[in-house]
Amino acid sequence: MPVSDYQMVEAWTKVLKLSKLEAGQTVTILTSASTHPQTLSTALIATQSMGAIVNRLDLPPVNAEKSLSRDQLAYLGTTPLTGNRSAIAALKESDLVLDLMTLLFSPEQLDILKSGTKILLAVEPPEVLTRLVPSESDRTRVLAARKRIAEAREMHIVSAAGTDFRCPLGEFEPIAEYGYVDEPGRWDHWPSGFALTFPNDGQASGRIVIDRGDILLPQKSYVTDPIELTVEGGYAIEINGGVDAQLLANYMATFEDPEAYAISHIGWGLQPRARWSTLGLYDREATIGMDARAFEGNFLFSLGPNNEAGGSRTTACHIDIPLRNCDVYLDGVAVVKRGVVTDYLGDKHDR
Repeated sequence: MPVSDYQMVEAWTKVLKLSKLEAGQTVTILTSASTHPQTLSTALIATQSMGAIVNRLDLPPVNAEKSLSRDQLAYLGTTPLTGNRSAIAALKESDLVLDLMTLLFSPEQLDILKSGTKILLAVEPPEVLTRLVPSESDRTRVLAARKRIAEAREMHIVSAAGTDFRCPLGEFEPIAEYGYVDEPGRWDHWPSGFALTFPNDGQASGRIVIDRGDILLPQKSYVTDPIELTVEGGYAIEINGGVDAQLLANYMATFEDPEAYAISHIGWGLQPRARWSTLGLYDREATIGMDARAFEGNFLFSLGPNNEAGGSRTTACHIDIPLRNCDVYLDGVAVVKRGVVTDYLGDKHDR
C-alpha cells in the first residue's frame, strides 16, 4: 500500500530522534537522480520541524557506462564525490548527512566519517522504510551479536544443502547495523538489523551451497538451481551449477577483477520485521533488497571489498548473498540453528 506523507514524516522523526538530532545542528541531505521524491520531501519536513539547519546537496549520477544495473550497489567504483572537494567539505561541516544517494564503500565516505559527521543511508522505498523503522531493542540485540563476534576466533557455517564453510576471525572489528546513527562518526543504514564482520584476509575456506530460494543481490533474484562455490585462501575459486551459476559467473567476469571473488563480509540477519519473501513483491528497480539482507536468521555473506572494515581490498564488484536454513557457529556455539536465531543459548557444535 502507498505510504502517506504524514507516516513518512513520523518515521523520519523517530529515526532522527534515535540519531540524537538536536535543534541548531546542521543536516545535509545528499541526493541524486535516483532519490525517491517522497523520501526527500518528508526528510526536509522532519529535519526542519526538529529545528535543524538543513541543506540539500544534489549530485549528478556517475558510472552509467560501466555498470550493468541501475541498482546503486551494482558498481562500487567512483562516486559523485570523487574529486569533489567542495562537496566533501560541506559534508564534513555537517553534524548529520542523510544519504539518499548511496556512498557505500567509498573512500570519500570513510573520510567524512573520520571528521565526526554521522551518515545515515536511506534509499529503500517509503513503504519499506515505514515498515522497518528501527528501535532501541533492535540496537540492543545487534550489539549483543557484535559482542559475540568480537569474542570469537572462528565462524563456521553448515547447512543440509551442503555448505561447510570456515572463517577465521580477529583481524577485523565486527560491525553492528541497527538502522540509526547515535554516535559521532557513525554510519548506518535504515532499514537494517544485522551483525557482520570480515574473515581474516586470505583465510576463509570450504564449500558454500547457494540453495533454491536463496537470494542473489544486486540481481534481486531467487536461486532456482543450487550454486556451489569452492573457497580457498579467502577467494571463491570455482562457481559450479546450472544456469544460475553461469549467470553469476558471467556477471562477475565482466568486472575483470580477481578481487571480485574474495570473501567479503559475513554475518547473520536479526530483523524480525524483515521478510525473505518481500523481494518478489517489488519491481527490481524499486528496491535494493534490504529485507533480503536483514531477515532474521539468514546467513549473509558477500563477495568483493573489505575496505569498509579498514582492509585494503577494493573492487567495483560487490555481491550480497543471504542463505536460509543454515547453522552458524562461533567457536563451536550455535548463534543460528537451521535459520533460527538462538540468541546465543545454542548447542555446542562438534567441531
